[in-house]
Order: sequence, then C-alpha cells, then structure tokens
Amino acid sequence: MYLFRLFISALLFSFSFSSLTLAAVIIPKPPVLDATAYILMDADSGEVLVEHNSGERLPPASMTKMMTSYIAVHEMVEGNVTEDTMVPISVTAWKKGGSKMWVREGTEVKMIDLLRGIIVQSGNDASIAVAEYFAGSESAFAGWMNQYAQEFGMFDTNFENATGWPAEGHLTTARDLALLAKHIIKDHPTYYSLYAEKYFEYNDIRQPNRNKLLWRDPSVDGLKTGHTEEAGYCLAASAKRDDTRLIAVVMGTRSEEARARETQKLLGYGFRYFETHKLYSKGDVLATEKVWLAKQDTIDLVVAEDIYMTLPRGSRDELVAEVVSPDYPEAPLSAGQGVGTLTLKMGEEELGKHDLVAATDIEESGFFGRLIGSIKLFFVRLFA
Repeated sequence: MYLFRLFISALLFSFSFSSLTLAAVIIPKPPVLDATAYILMDADSGEVLVEHNSGERLPPASMTKMMTSYIAVHEMVEGNVTEDTMVPISVTAWKKGGSKMWVREGTEVKMIDLLRGIIVQSGNDASIAVAEYFAGSESAFAGWMNQYAQEFGMFDTNFENATGWPAEGHLTTARDLALLAKHIIKDHPTYYSLYAEKYFEYNDIRQPNRNKLLWRDPSVDGLKTGHTEEAGYCLAASAKRDDTRLIAVVMGTRSEEARARETQKLLGYGFRYFETHKLYSKGDVLATEKVWLAKQDTIDLVVAEDIYMTLPRGSRDELVAEVVSPDYPEAPLSAGQGVGTLTLKMGEEELGKHDLVAATDIEESGFFGRLIGSIKLFFVRLFA
C-alpha cells in the first residue's frame, strides 16, 4: 500500500499541515442540565458533542409528531399527495383530547393546513386525520412510523400512535429523536421552514408555537415540543449560526420555561466551543493512480460523499489528511468501487476514516494489452 499525506490547502481549504504538534485547545466541561436525558448533535457531521442518558428509553409525548409530519411531507415530496389534497376528518380525529387544531368532524382539510396544525399547534386531531388518510387507521400508521424509525437507525424507538398520547411501549430516546430531527432537516429542506412558524390560525382560532426559543433566539428555527405528566416537558430544537447547525434534544424537564432554558444552555455551549467544516464534497479527486491491465493509464480516486467534521474552535489548522491507496490497482474497476481510504487525524488521534472510490469505470485491456501489462507489472514489482 502507498501511504502519503495530502498537503492540499491551496486546493481545498486553508489547512496547515506543517506542524504535527497540536495547539492546546481547552474546552470546559459541558453544562449539567436539570433534565432526565439530553443530547447535542451536529446536523451535518452527526457528531455528538454532549449527551446524558441519551440512550434511555422514555416517553416522547408530542415530539412523536415529528415522525408523523416527516411521513406526510415525504409523501408530498414523492408526489403521492399535494399540499392541496383534501383530507377527511373522522369522528375519531375530531373527538381526540389534548392539544387540538380544532378541525370539525365531517369536513375536509388541506394537507398543508393539517401539517401546520401538527407542527405549529401540536394538534392531536390533525395527527390522527393524517394517519387515517395514509394508512386507514392510526395503529396501522404507527406501524409505518416504526418502519421509518428502523430505516433511520432509531433502534430504541417504538411508536404506538401518531400523537404521543401515553401508551404502554410508546418509547424513544434523546439520541433517536436527534436522528429524526436530522432527517427532517436534511431530507426535506423545502418544508423545514414550517417548524419555524410562530403562529397558525385555523377555524378562527390562532395558536402560538409552543417552542419559546423561536422568540428568544433568532438562530433557532425548529423543531417540536412535547409534554405529558409521564414524559415531563420536552423539546427538540435546532439552530444554525454561520455554517454550523446543531440539534438539541432535552427530555424530562419540570416546566415549559425549564425546557427552553435548559435547551438554550446546550445550544449556547455547542456554538461557543465548536464549529463544523465541510472538508470535502462528493466527487473531489484526492489521488490519481496508475492502473494496470486496463484500456487507460490512470484512475482518479474520489470522495464518495460530502465529508463534514465538527471540531473545537481554533483547531482546524491541526487537521491532517492521510490517503492510502494500492500501488497498482488492476482493471476492471467500477465507478464507485472502493479503491482506497482517507483518514483524518489530529496528532496521533484518528478522527474519521472514509472510503475513496473509483471515479469512472475502467475496462480491461485486450489479450495483448493484458500480456504486456502483466510483464510490465512483474518487472515493476521485482525491482520495487
């Protein structure tokens, strides 16, 4: 294997690899929150910056509706429904207690209005109406929600309903909710702005978003609150400052004010001491290798996906990129086939490892080309 360090600051970033001695970056311990469980995650890199009991299974209350709204938006994005699709309101939806959008039984409501009723007003009635429209019943929709949860890696989550109404076995974790928030933000960016809306009026009733941070912090633009006696007061929030977006999930606080205050502590700590950098874009060429037994002489090795990294503020210049690739990869090669690795390090600490892949298909040469190439390869390896 051929190992080298890539000194590519002029091409991609202002990284400085001239010194392997790390500058001292001192970060204080994170705040201890008055909450049962919490997590702070970067939305781009997925890096967990702070966590406490983040894997403990707890009732999510109305934060459940994040999955309900995700599925509804996904169906719109896929073209299966539109914003103007009319959804019938059943007696079951109309009669449901708790927070309401105040839809009327026997009427039809636009899908986009129900979405606002779910996200802004936390309407149980709106959530059930959407669930019944897509799956026939709320219980069947909950099964669909669980399929999405498994696909997202939310392996400690089980949904029993679309609203977060207390039910035995209806549980999730702070970590799983952060993953869900990440999908909401990344998968459907066009509709993410719904989570920042402060008010929604329906049936002549104007209700505010229960996320107090939308008023207190201009960088906060979502996501969802929750509260039951069992769950306490909960909040999944996201904020973006400069190029860094963070997701905070706080579960089991004592009041509306407490969930806002504790979440703000978490976000403040993250933005003060960390920043996220997009290091590489999908398709960036990091190496070019000679190819043997092929119709062409070389192959570009590229990054398979966008690579983000969340680092302590002021430490980016200490990052070192190391590429490992075969001396003489042999044809045939397929576009996207793994051919090498990129390792990101600070000092002796490995921070991440990523695949490098073939940029294009590489075909085998003909019989005589393979014969000549084999002879060349034999002598190159003999005298290497």
